[in-house]
Amino acid sequence: MKIAFTGGGTGGHFYPLIAVAEELNDIVQKKNLITPEMYYLSNMPYDERVLFENKIEYKHVTAGKMRKYFSLKNGFDFFKTLVGLPSAVALLFKMYPDVVFSKGGYVSVPVVFAARLLRIPVFIHDSDAIPGRANLWAGKFAARVAVSYPDAADYFKHKERVAYVGNPVRRKMQLPATTESHAHFNLLPSIPTILVLGGSQGAEHINNTMQQALSELLNNYQVIHQVGKANYDVYKRIIDMELQDHPNISRYKVVPFLEELDMRNAAGCADLIISRAGSGSIFEMACWAKPAILVPIPESVSRDQRKNAYAYARTGAAEVIEQENFTPHVLVSEVTRLMQDAATREKMKEGAKQFAKPEAAHVIAQELLKMMLEHEK
Repeated sequence: MKIAFTGGGTGGHFYPLIAVAEELNDIVQKKNLITPEMYYLSNMPYDERVLFENKIEYKHVTAGKMRKYFSLKNGFDFFKTLVGLPSAVALLFKMYPDVVFSKGGYVSVPVVFAARLLRIPVFIHDSDAIPGRANLWAGKFAARVAVSYPDAADYFKHKERVAYVGNPVRRKMQLPATTESHAHFNLLPSIPTILVLGGSQGAEHINNTMQQALSELLNNYQVIHQVGKANYDVYKRIIDMELQDHPNISRYKVVPFLEELDMRNAAGCADLIISRAGSGSIFEMACWAKPAILVPIPESVSRDQRKNAYAYARTGAAEVIEQENFTPHVLVSEVTRLMQDAATREKMKEGAKQFAKPEAAHVIAQELLKMMLEHEK
């Protein structure tokens, strides 16, 4: 058995694929089946260590990003995608997988196109409340379509092939650390902790607002702040200067990126999370059952996050603050309101539990295994 994974080069595309691969490995081991050969086809490996740990072989595919705004780079990247098409066909023909599982994004286009030509079954999953363009195209001929939000199913024509399963989350990331999480960051369990996430790349607007609000927030709370690898050095220097005389500077922990163990401990500490509204982050927070304030990327930049944020907020699990309204004063006010209202936070936790779909990766893995076995006959 062989399976080819593909999807855009972001954590939101990559880690759900890993969650499914983990479940596939677990199922075949329990059922004493032959472990499938697994490949990841993309324009970069994203996280080579995780690929190695899950016995997934990386194969390079050339693809260009198609931006939603005018840019001269669109012409160059369109040419890159055209160049990638024949190489993707040759690559898939050589390995000839039993199924292609795609998370969408521009990287998936050459691979899914090649699978279509070679009559290899395609299974797509879309993480967002509004499906991406690559998946909407692939959904016209995909054998299976899985979506993370119920309303996303309405965007696909062949409803009989569509299933609402949620967004795959790796098993370890579903469970916050329950012991020693505060000690991991040298924080005190007796002081409420706020976890601030801007995605793997950070979020400049969230970072800038936090910078201006920190002095006041640290009077009452501890803060763990993921600022992004590219922003860390400059941001750390500014914060060190601004907070050097603050009596509670030890309550602030700024990091470039939270790896798996760090994130689980941060989730264990957190009483409230402030985050962008990427689907991966939302479904992790839902598994953690943590109250959240979501600050989606504006629709002018990304149409997905705002829809994700409000879909999650309708469950009662989160509050949404539009980026233009996310000022230091509003931030401090909203944090204070929620932290002083234990009843509301409990309702938010229950909403998160109702929204979470911890079995999503397992459901997809079972269907992929069924497709692979059928294709082998």
